[in-house]
Amino acid sequence: MKQLFEFFPIILFFIAFKLYDIYVAAGVVIVATLLQVAYTWFRHRKVETMQWITLGLIIVMGGATIVLHDEQFIKWKLSIIEWLFGLAFLGSQFIGKKPFVERMMSKSLTLPSSVWRRLNLMWGCFFISVGFINVYVMFHYNTDQWVTFKTFGVPGLMILFILLQMVFLYKYIDETEK
Repeated sequence: MKQLFEFFPIILFFIAFKLYDIYVAAGVVIVATLLQVAYTWFRHRKVETMQWITLGLIIVMGGATIVLHDEQFIKWKLSIIEWLFGLAFLGSQFIGKKPFVERMMSKSLTLPSSVWRRLNLMWGCFFISVGFINVYVMFHYNTDQWVTFKTFGVPGLMILFILLQMVFLYKYIDETEK
């Protein structure tokens, strides 16, 4: 249910694009993300930093798309978000006591420090790569194909990456944890 909630704005963006156009879809994703952040705030009295950054970028880039009637702004938003995630993961290799991936997963998994760092590096590189793949798609395919890539391709890449990560981590999981 939590995953569906996180994809709520993306799903609405896709539907609005298919029924109308990229400009209506940009407005829909702005409103949907605002509602998502408001709901998170009222439910938990806390919103993660990346959710605020995502909201800000959606408002700025989606708003620029609508006001300037230029779809490139909304397309660039995906790459910027992915690059920010990637830089945050890579930066955590050097800043703080633990890399981001260890902070997120250490309650459910015990790994040697070197494995946490390698895993964190893989996540950082993954996000940065997806940002560059998005740039390729936005310049080599039409908007309809880009929306399909954003809606299904990026989550598909994430699922594939997580599955490969599970294969990588399998050898480190204790028999008692399996």
